[in-house]
Amino acid sequence: MSVSATSHLPVGTPDPEHLRDRLPFLRRRNMVLRGTRAFLEARGCLEVETPCATPTPGEEVHLLPFQTMRETPDGQRQPLFLHTSPEFAMKRIVAATGLSVFQFARVWRNGEASATHAPEFTMLEWYQPGMPLTGLMDETEALLKAVLPPTIHSNTCTLDMSLPFERLSMEEAFRRHAGVDLLPTQGNAQALAHAAGCPLREGELWEDLFFRLLLERIEPAIGRTRPTFLTHWPASQAALARKDPTDPRVALRFELYAAGMELANAFDELTDPAEQRQRFAQDRAERQSLYPTRPTWPMDEKLLHALPHMPPCSGIALGFDRLVMLASGARHIQDVLWIQD
Repeated sequence: MSVSATSHLPVGTPDPEHLRDRLPFLRRRNMVLRGTRAFLEARGCLEVETPCATPTPGEEVHLLPFQTMRETPDGQRQPLFLHTSPEFAMKRIVAATGLSVFQFARVWRNGEASATHAPEFTMLEWYQPGMPLTGLMDETEALLKAVLPPTIHSNTCTLDMSLPFERLSMEEAFRRHAGVDLLPTQGNAQALAHAAGCPLREGELWEDLFFRLLLERIEPAIGRTRPTFLTHWPASQAALARKDPTDPRVALRFELYAAGMELANAFDELTDPAEQRQRFAQDRAERQSLYPTRPTWPMDEKLLHALPHMPPCSGIALGFDRLVMLASGARHIQDVLWIQD
C-alpha cells in the first residue's frame, strides 16, 4: 500500500516512527480488537479492568517483572510491580461475582525481546465459570475463526482456518514427534534423556529437558497446517491448573500453537487454596535458587482467600499482539504496536 493511501501527510514528510508504513497492520489491529470484543460480549462476557501496578506481579518462576514504588502523601513507600498477567485480580472478580469476564490488559515482562516478544504487550484474558476446558477450546477456536482470515500465510507454513483445530495431548505429541513415552519419566531427567536419545546437559533437570524437547521437536511439528491445542500437560507443569481427576499424572491445561507461535495458555482453574499456596511456595523456592538477586514480593493472600469462593471455571490468556500478527501477516511484533519506546 502506498504512503498516499494510508496517510494525509505529503509524500516525503519525515516519519521517524515509520507509522505510515505500518498503518495497514495497525488498522487491522483495530479491526481484530473490535471483532474480539464483540465476540466475547455476545457470549455474555463482561469487560473489566484491573490494576497494572500491584504488590504481587505473578509467581511464574522465570518471568522478570518491572519494579516501581508507590509513595503515599504522608511519605510511606510501598514496592509495587507491573503485573506480568492480570490473572490473580481477574480470578478475584470471578470469585466475587460468578461472572464471565474478559480484559485487554497491558502487561510487562522484563528482559524479553524477539520477533514475537515485547517487554510491554497486550494480553487478552477471559474466564468462563461453569465451562470445562473442552468448551473453552471450542470457544477459542470459534473466536479465531471469527477474527482471522480463512487462509493464513507465514514464511514457514500456510494455515487453513476452515479445518477443525487439532487437539493433541502432550503424551501423544511426545510419542509422535519425539519418540518418547513421556509421563513415566516425570522427575527423572536421565530417563527422559535416554528415551529421547539425547545427551543430558550438565545441571539439566527434567523440566529443563522437557522444555528443550518441546522447543526443538514438538513445536516445529505442530500448528503448521491448522492451529493445534496441546493438551494434558505433565502434572509438574500444572501451574494454576487442576490435575486431571482421572489421571493425576497430567494437568487440565492447554496451549494453542499456530504458524510457529505459542498463542495462548489455558487452565481448568485450581480452586484449592492449600494446594495453590503449596505450589506458590515451591515456585518461590525455585526462583530464589535460580535467581537469588531478583526482588521478592508478598504472596497474594487476597487471591488465596478468594479461591474457595470461585466456581468451577476455565480461563485463558491469549497474546493479542500475536493474534494481530496472524490476522495482518506481520512478521514482527513491532509492526503491530503503535509506538515503541
